[in-house]
Amino acid sequence: MAEQTATKASAKKPVSTGGVFLSFAPWIIFGVVASPSTWEYAALAALVASIVLSGQDMLHGRLRVLDITGIVFFAVLSVLALALDRGELAWLETYAQVISNGLVAVVALGSLLIDPFTAQYAREQVPREVWDSPVFRHINRVLTALWGVAFALMTVSTWLAVRYPSQDDWFNWVVPIALLVGAVKFTERYPEAYKARAA
Repeated sequence: MAEQTATKASAKKPVSTGGVFLSFAPWIIFGVVASPSTWEYAALAALVASIVLSGQDMLHGRLRVLDITGIVFFAVLSVLALALDRGELAWLETYAQVISNGLVAVVALGSLLIDPFTAQYAREQVPREVWDSPVFRHINRVLTALWGVAFALMTVSTWLAVRYPSQDDWFNWVVPIALLVGAVKFTERYPEAYKARAA
């Protein structure tokens, strides 16, 4: 009975995925702009985007693991770009996208052990009594795992782009974009579909 009540309550207001997508925006900006000759500018642009998009929420005490990771990571990259010689940064120029995608995958999958990162956004959209329901927990475990796997596959794809430069367009653009589009569409549809089945 309690589970059915929680399911109905969560269905009153669909889970918005806008917040999740905004948190991914700096990482996507970095992925789009970063190249061996532009990764420093990409890091700075992503840092500014991270601060602008999440700064207001952080001032109000809404700390999200993906936002914090983004600010720290892009700040570190920006500092390295200023502090080290270009020759010392050859490895970073080559693997910047691989590292950023891998970090998101680790953060997403690692959050499954404590609190799925998508739940941090979903809690802002549904009543508090739903937060501990089996339906809410299941949906966010699935969505978090999905995004973690998507970025893990993007990590492999961007690494393959380094290994096989002739296939750069496929591994740096086509595959990552396809993975992102698929993850977005699944995130938009799965919560309501699962709640309908659970009800």
